[in-house]
Amino acid sequence: MHPRILSVATANPPYKVGQPEARALAQVLFERLEGLKRLLSVFENTGIESRYLAAPLEWFAQPHGFSEKNQLWFESALVLSEKASREALALAGLEPRQIGAVVLVTTTGIATPSLEAYLAQRLGLPLSVVRLPLWGLGCAGGAAGLARAAELAGQGSGQYVLLVAVELCSLTFVRGDLSKSNLVATSLFADGAAAVVLGHPASLDSPIGPAILSGFSRLLPNSYDVMGWDVSPEGLQVRFAQSIPALVQGELGNLIRDGLAGHGLSAGDIQTWTLHPGGVKVLEAYRSGMAVDEKSLEASFCVLKKFGNMSSPTVLFVLARQMYQLERPPAGSKGVLLALGPGFAAEGVVLEW
Repeated sequence: MHPRILSVATANPPYKVGQPEARALAQVLFERLEGLKRLLSVFENTGIESRYLAAPLEWFAQPHGFSEKNQLWFESALVLSEKASREALALAGLEPRQIGAVVLVTTTGIATPSLEAYLAQRLGLPLSVVRLPLWGLGCAGGAAGLARAAELAGQGSGQYVLLVAVELCSLTFVRGDLSKSNLVATSLFADGAAAVVLGHPASLDSPIGPAILSGFSRLLPNSYDVMGWDVSPEGLQVRFAQSIPALVQGELGNLIRDGLAGHGLSAGDIQTWTLHPGGVKVLEAYRSGMAVDEKSLEASFCVLKKFGNMSSPTVLFVLARQMYQLERPPAGSKGVLLALGPGFAAEGVVLEW
């Protein structure tokens, strides 16, 4: 029997920022960028109304070194991870002692011991808990982490698995980087965390999430420069290509179809898509390139509008909306949870609702 998603919970930091406020600050910070007046229109074209940040907006007007930013990442990420995890456990009706493995996904800060070592002890998980930290997957991390967590939950031991994806994208902002990539990232990225509990339910009487049938990964050859970090004295500096929507419509669409074909499926077999909203153009590319249905797109557009692009947790925010706030997909219908990230890569999870 395939493991199921028993619960999903989300958390955001305290500082809510409207897109007009973010645009106003960017106009000051990027004042020396050539063609800024034209480029600032990106803030109106993101589909984002508000976002949540780990620091007040004025904090970003000052330069900060890697060490300071990383310490704030560690402190904030741990708080958000604990909050989302406790809620996910409560929704699943489980005690921390029942968790046998924890998978933690992040790409916006570094820590050794890794973050889940601290989280496990703050939550009161068994000291024997299996720990799997995943770093460097970027926006694709939520999907890849879900696939790895399902593999652990499906090993036959009957253990429950906790997945946590947490990113503080705002803290990677480099004050002196006047590139177009940094401006686009400033218009899109936000902070948040999501936690998922997976396992075999004691009863199917209460509403739970879909079963996880399998996962797939597909790399686009020689595409390392599409998305990622460059390490600078000020920290992790964004690398962000304008070609991403074209990749979704073109070559990457073929990779996704190939990933589905590996499980005997085609895009036409999928009734519900749970898509990482990398941006409006990426979602539009899914609509035209993969013929994704409007109901699925609505969930992604809504998360983008209210929370922005939080990297790896974002697709799990979409999943939470589909599970708890919208009409549930038909029982037995197939779904795909999908995210794109550095590599350049597509990470997918095949679901059965």
